[in-house]
Amino acid sequence: MIPTITAFERSPDRGRGLARDLRVRWALEEVGQPYEVRLLSFAAMKQPAYLALNPFGQIPTYEEGGLALFESGAIVLHIAERRAGLLPGEAAARARAIMWMFAALNTVKPPVFERALLMVLDRDRPWFNKRLGTLDDRIRERLRQLSARLGGADWLDGAFSAGDLLMVTVLRRLEGTELLEAHPDLSAYVARATARPAYRRAFAAQRAVFEAGQGGR
Repeated sequence: MIPTITAFERSPDRGRGLARDLRVRWALEEVGQPYEVRLLSFAAMKQPAYLALNPFGQIPTYEEGGLALFESGAIVLHIAERRAGLLPGEAAARARAIMWMFAALNTVKPPVFERALLMVLDRDRPWFNKRLGTLDDRIRERLRQLSARLGGADWLDGAFSAGDLLMVTVLRRLEGTELLEAHPDLSAYVARATARPAYRRAFAAQRAVFEAGQGGR
């Protein structure tokens, strides 16, 4: 059965590949699983039918047969556990890959995502610069720690895994900032991951939605 995911009809990231359905598209492409996409407006995401799938009214969701999931990390884990390509077969290595999935979303992402929201929503606030400095300090420390752990390796723990997939989607929000550029090894890590054919296919599919929306204006 071909799964269906949901995505923005008009993404606020303007085709930059930052919306969270990109993670799910990428995971599906990595494991060679065809999928369908149901595009939603912001209004549709708040309607009862969609809230029955995701009570928080966010994208993406994942539907396959009688299973419906929300939360991009949970969806990527489900895909990785069911199909070969994103988790090692050996038990300890598999556990470590899942550990890195949690680290990406629970340890590295929070200050990165908060910074992204701050830059968009709060630039005119009198406390903007102070808050930005605090977040940047937190991010610098996380990137220092991540860089030290990567240690010149291609991937976080052996072969590319779902842990790398999620970590790179988080780090991409820092592209073009001095925060990421201060760590050439992490910039190279992101570049390696986003050069993967599966990523390029996922990005192109998401970008096509934006371009189609632009053409319809």
